[in-house]
Amino acid sequence: MSKLGIGIVGCGNISTAYLRLSPLFHALEVRAVADINTEAARLRADEFGVKALSVEDLMATDEVDVIVNLTIPEAHFAISKQALQAGKHVYSEKPFVLTLEEGEDLRAIVNTAGLRVGSAPDTFLGGAHQLARARIDEGLIGEITAGSAAVMSHGMEHWHPNPDFFFLPGAGPVLDVGPYYVTNLIQLLGPVKRVASLATSATPTRTILTEGPRQGEEIPVKTPTNIHALLDFASGATITFSASWDIWAHRHKPMELYGTEGSLFLPDPNFFGGTVEHAGRDGEIAPLDAWEHPFGKPNQEHPSHGPLANYRASGLADMAEAIMDGRDHRCSLDLSLHAVDVMTSILRAGESGQWVDLTTTCTRPDALGPEAAAKLLKD
Repeated sequence: MSKLGIGIVGCGNISTAYLRLSPLFHALEVRAVADINTEAARLRADEFGVKALSVEDLMATDEVDVIVNLTIPEAHFAISKQALQAGKHVYSEKPFVLTLEEGEDLRAIVNTAGLRVGSAPDTFLGGAHQLARARIDEGLIGEITAGSAAVMSHGMEHWHPNPDFFFLPGAGPVLDVGPYYVTNLIQLLGPVKRVASLATSATPTRTILTEGPRQGEEIPVKTPTNIHALLDFASGATITFSASWDIWAHRHKPMELYGTEGSLFLPDPNFFGGTVEHAGRDGEIAPLDAWEHPFGKPNQEHPSHGPLANYRASGLADMAEAIMDGRDHRCSLDLSLHAVDVMTSILRAGESGQWVDLTTTCTRPDALGPEAAAKLLKD
């Protein structure tokens, strides 16, 4: 078997990225899509030349080996469990579950059935973040002792026509955008052992500002929107992590790591590419020499960011290859569940005002250097 059949559940905006980018990878073939809105599935199927099926028929067809779960976060667990019980591997958008209990439920099925679960984000496989990983592993900045990560803006009501779910439990800046940052920190530094945090919200409601029928409507805020956390890693590194939708402007870098021999400055882990900068003991900051990593090369034009490297589905492709090769995949259940543990523990710590010990741990995923990345792509 040279490729796996992919079936997508959930035909919203994110499905276009998977449908457009999956053909870059030789181990993937999207064969069908499904959605509770049958018209949405039909339109997406017609757009990309695949079959439109009901969710039940997609789960049952022998043409599909892996279900890609692109539903809303609240539905991730139920759809993934249904797919595993149908004998399909699962790759989910982030976060793949909203509680540890849900993750352990899926793990129990996986262990019994011999199936795989993978989850976005896969942006940590991008050229910039793998360059940082390689230089850290080479000892460029020595032992990492501290660092910072910041994802801050003024929320989704400025651009999303229906932003309600962003401000409900299961979302907020930690669970919605935090997976990119937390997962990248884990792949760079290893597992987290405990967290502390402060969590607040600036306002009890938000006003939808996006042009459309709901412009001016107030929506409730029922989850913290301003979180500042301290992550204590098993390695000994301590990282401050700020995730806020209550910020109008700031000058924080997305991610900085400080070691005994210098510092690294990383680009936004929401993206695959960007420039990694380094300073040694002399304090002079300069870009690292670029390397020819396939997942760092711009392949699309972004309206606000310009040329952009976007290789979404690389984690799915790596999982497909791993299934066929009998090796571990990088966007693994263990990694994803540990990230969920970190994020939900941050929120619990914000409620209690106490340190929260992590329940899970994981190993760092294997690095993905230029040669290994190139093998995932079509020739």
